[in-house]
Amino acid sequence: MSTATKSRNITILMADDDDDDRMFAREALSENRLANDLHFVGDGEELMDYLLHQGDYADPATSPRPGLILLDLNMPNMDGREALEAIKAEPGLRQIPVVVLTTSTAEADIFASYDLGASSYITKPVTFDGLVNAMRQLGQYWFEIVDLPGGESSGA
Repeated sequence: MSTATKSRNITILMADDDDDDRMFAREALSENRLANDLHFVGDGEELMDYLLHQGDYADPATSPRPGLILLDLNMPNMDGREALEAIKAEPGLRQIPVVVLTTSTAEADIFASYDLGASSYITKPVTFDGLVNAMRQLGQYWFEIVDLPGGESSGA
């Protein structure tokens, strides 16, 4: 099966408290012509509300189930580590791939993220061109190559 056959549009949910990082991520996806539906939350508590359709995110029509979560580790309220642990402890959510996308290069954070169930760990590139390249590779892997649960793959 060719990658063109498998390519699909999935919802991406990005949990990051930095407005600039959120804007750059949106622009980097756009640069790569990835038309994925992109939603943002600012911390782990908001992430869990979104995923569990609580509070401001009660309507599944405006808060669709993501096929991929991009998760920053260092956020206020509930940080990314706590959110990752909560996601993987919830039977209805644990199949959603979580890619840690953070500035931390600490080996302890990398090990802890994988121990908690992260699908991948990416250190945020320091330049916009680096982010564009990372998003291109992320898009190729998660949206063209990998089969995702919940009917996200086109199957063969």
